[in-house]
This record gives sequence, structure tokens and C-alpha cells, in this order.
Amino acid sequence: MQVNLNGKSILLGVTGSISAYKACDLARLFVKAGAQVHVVMTPSAQRFVSALTFEALTRSPVLTEETESWSSDLNHIEIGKKCDVFIVAPCSANTINKLSKGIADNILTQTALAFSGTMLIAPAANTQMLKNHYTVGSLKMLGVNDYVIIEPQEKLLACGDVGSGALAEPSEIFFATAKELLKETFWEDRRIVVTGGGTREKIDEVRYISNFSSGKMASALCLALYLRGADVCYLTTVGNEGLPESIYTIDVENAEEMLEYTKDAVRVSKKGKMSKPSMNASDRHLIQKEPFLFMVAAVADFTPAFPQEGKLKKSMIEECWKIELKQTTDILSNIDKIDIKTIAFKAEMDAQNGLNAAKELLDKKQVDAVCYNLLQDSNSFGTQENEISFITAGEIIPLGKADKLSLSEAILSQAQRLAND
Repeated sequence: MQVNLNGKSILLGVTGSISAYKACDLARLFVKAGAQVHVVMTPSAQRFVSALTFEALTRSPVLTEETESWSSDLNHIEIGKKCDVFIVAPCSANTINKLSKGIADNILTQTALAFSGTMLIAPAANTQMLKNHYTVGSLKMLGVNDYVIIEPQEKLLACGDVGSGALAEPSEIFFATAKELLKETFWEDRRIVVTGGGTREKIDEVRYISNFSSGKMASALCLALYLRGADVCYLTTVGNEGLPESIYTIDVENAEEMLEYTKDAVRVSKKGKMSKPSMNASDRHLIQKEPFLFMVAAVADFTPAFPQEGKLKKSMIEECWKIELKQTTDILSNIDKIDIKTIAFKAEMDAQNGLNAAKELLDKKQVDAVCYNLLQDSNSFGTQENEISFITAGEIIPLGKADKLSLSEAILSQAQRLAND
């Protein structure tokens, strides 16, 4: 899934850390997403990676102590004025402590002091350096001052110690930065439940009944919501590969688990909601935004009535294997949809009657909208593109055919319009 950062400008700060080489991968991710990338490097960073490397990757001159110019905008005052966000990755313990105190004794810290936009840092240092009470206090101070701190990894460090201090993966830093660039007031901190993938109904310990659903549409929707600042709970049968690690993910196997976890997630998403009549004017900011449920999962309609323990041997089964099935409980019909906007997804292969079947869900399942997808055959599953119509009680809006992340953005636009009507 390719995130679109066209028209965005990013200032990437690189400090003296063995993980400075990973900043090259980060710069590449930003450029691939369409962003304009500018780089500023401390003298210590240049000991690990050359400025020429970043110039080749970004096609922009790099700001260093040696290249600073007052006859152009390549200086610590002007370079930040054309950037939407400033991410320091890796950010050494030395730089963390300097930033928290407002010390500006090198080109990067001078640039940071002059920057008025959103600041992010991705710490990378020895565990004990990060645990030192001075560094801990500095991180707290930066947090108070609205710095976004991207937590380091816990692993074997370059120094040989094992602990927290390794730079977060470039993809995680990319996602966190993109979120700061793309978040929207409507979605920010709004609780969202998304279900995805096809459930697996156990026959025995090695066999199951399932469907062709890949979960890619749900995954794309989760990413689009994350980038807009939403608080996403993802219930999935296919894992969360390629998604930000900070998306809260619950692995689900079968229809029964999907029902119970969805009920729990919906209940939690409503917690803290205040009624408007009982509020004082000064407490209006405490109102929790109305949550959303996007029911994207392809939940099995039937499950084996008597799943077996262990593995059934072939010799125990007759030439024709008859498996007794029972209906699964319908999730949308059995969850509390009061105070939550609910959007169902409906895939059909019946070109003549599929649309009417999707429209019937509005009343039958008491949902606010339906995303209708007409499939050709089993080959339609797992593709990178989709074609969806957004159906409400009042209209049918064709969203066209597009890659699933772009289509997710279109769905969220319609969902927002629905909530505002």
C-alpha cells in the first residue's frame, strides 16, 4: 500500500548514531511517497554517513556546518520555513538532552530551535544512556512540549548490550511522520473498530472451512484511519503485516470469536461517552467522539457442528466425507449499534440482484451504510484494487475502481459526510 505524501515537505535531521545509515532508508520511503525531503546533519552524523548519500537520495542539498549559506535558503532559519514537519532520526541521547534544554550549539539543534512546526524524534542510544535520569527527564520535557516521540526497539544493540535503544524500524518512523502530516480533526482520537479477513471454522486440529477473503481491504482501511489519527482496534484473521505496530490488533480465528471480540470492542469504544445535556460548557472538550464500526470481515455462514479433537486420519473417513454444519450467529444482528456508526461490507457475484441485497442490509441489519462490491469470480479476491458503491438510505454513491488504500480514503470521506448529516 503506497501512502501519498505529494505536496508535503519533510525536514529530516540525522545525528551521530551507528543507526544513521537507516535514515537513508527513511529518506527513500519519504521520497517514494512523493514528499519533498530536506536533510540536516550534525558533524557527528557525517562520521557515519556522508551528506552526498542524502543528496543523491533526495535530490536536494544537505544542510551541514560546512554547507550553510546565507545567500540562499540553505541555512538553519530558512530551511524549516518550507517544511511541514521535522523528524530527527536517529536522535542521540546527547541531542535529546540538548533539545529539551533549548541548547543550540550545532547546525541541527539550531535548526530545531528555529523550527515552529511539528517535531518528532526517534531515539537511538545505549539502554543506560536512555535510562539515565537526565535523559528520562528530557524525554518527559519534550513530550510536555508536544514533541512526538517514536519509541526505540528492544534488541541486541551495536555495543553488544541487549535492551531498549535500537532505532525504530524506518517503516514505523515513516508511518508516524505521515500520520502527523495527514491527520484530520474529525478522525483524530476517534475510536474505530475494524474487522477483516475470512474466518476459519475448525473441522479438526489441522483442517478448517474458510473463504477466499484476503483481508486486504480491511488492512487498507485500518491504515487510512491510522493516518488520519484514529484510535483503531483491528480484529483480523490474517494478521497485520505491513501496518503500523501501534494499531491495536486482535487475532481472531472463527465466527464465534469474531462475534465475542466485536461485542467487546464495540462496548469499549463507547466507554467515556458523555451525554450533552449533563455537561457544563467548560467540559465540552471531554465528549468522546462517536465511534465507528467497519464490518469488513467475511464471516462464515456455517461452521462444523462437531469439530474434532486431534487429526482425523484418512483411514477413519469414508470415501465420501459428510460434515454436518450449523449456522453461525450473525454478528451485525447481535451487537449493540446504539451510539456507534456502523458500516457493513457486502460482496456479491449476482449482477442482477446483488445491489438490492446490499440495500436490504440497511434495514435488515440496522446499519448506517453499506459498501457494496460486485465480484466476478474467486479471482477477484486478493487483488490490489477494488470497486465499491457506498450505499445509504438516501443515495448510492459509486466510488469507482481504485487501489484499496485510495478507495479506503474515499470510503472515509463518505463516512464523515454521513456522520455530519
